[in-house]
Amino acid sequence: MHHLSYGDVKTAADRVADGVRPVAVARADAGAAPEYELFFALEFMQHTGSFKARGALNFLLAHRERGELPDAGVTLASGGNAGLACAWAARGLEVPATVFVPETAPQVKVDRLRAYGADVRLVGTEYAEAAAACEAFAAETGALPSHAYDHPLIAAGAGTLVEEIRSQVPLVDTVVVSVGGGGLFAGVAAAAEHHGIRVVAVEPERCRALNAALEAGRVVDVTVDSVAADALGARRATPMALSAAGHRNVRSVLVRDEAVVSARRELWERYRLAVENAAATAVAAVEGAVGVGEGAAYVPSAGERVVVVLCGGNADPGELGG
Repeated sequence: MHHLSYGDVKTAADRVADGVRPVAVARADAGAAPEYELFFALEFMQHTGSFKARGALNFLLAHRERGELPDAGVTLASGGNAGLACAWAARGLEVPATVFVPETAPQVKVDRLRAYGADVRLVGTEYAEAAAACEAFAAETGALPSHAYDHPLIAAGAGTLVEEIRSQVPLVDTVVVSVGGGGLFAGVAAAAEHHGIRVVAVEPERCRALNAALEAGRVVDVTVDSVAADALGARRATPMALSAAGHRNVRSVLVRDEAVVSARRELWERYRLAVENAAATAVAAVEGAVGVGEGAAYVPSAGERVVVVLCGGNADPGELGG
């Protein structure tokens, strides 16, 4: 298993600097959290609408540097944010991208993948079938297999967020991130440990792959049943994420689906920030954030500088109401 280091993240930051949008960081209303300083890292404004663009670009650029980009291009099984990011990064490097998705994938996602130039293959009715077809395709054609989160280059790319956050909030104490399989978390934790920054890793109660792994002391399978499962619905965390969670400045917390829905609605009503439930999950963990979260899992100290990463915005804005 690769133990992600700050050096991995710093190399990724240098590599992708000219290709990604530097994250915008906005201060929350003073009334939302008067006891501490609250900021939002608006990563849902990234290319393709999520942080995934960072890892996808780092992955492809690193392989190009090594001369390891095959003529058959890159392949991935994902109809979500990772698939979009892979297709986007491949298009920018003029590399063929073949993305496998279940036949049940929403047409809007298939259309977006094709708009980025991907060859979309519809296989089976479940993700596992699409993933198996992707693996077979890579073996048959020599295409470079990528992954949504379980690769050190993907995780290191995601961690480049921390360097950009520090440039805007130099004395940041705590970064709060949502966790699915753990790619974003592992990258953020590697950079945060180097700078002495606390990381709060947030998961829905019914979608707790990392929390369960910490409890068991090893990676385990979990049941996935949450409003944020479309983006955070990994059945198991990566060993890389579990290793990162052992850092002394990491805290794992869980939130209820009701708090996620409420936080998402409040972000829209208070700030007109249209994010997906995965992004709202991080907000829901912080006591006092956006006027919700009383009794939430993380209570900042007086004067603490807290940055919550709003990791993605690929969701139906019609669900926000108001």
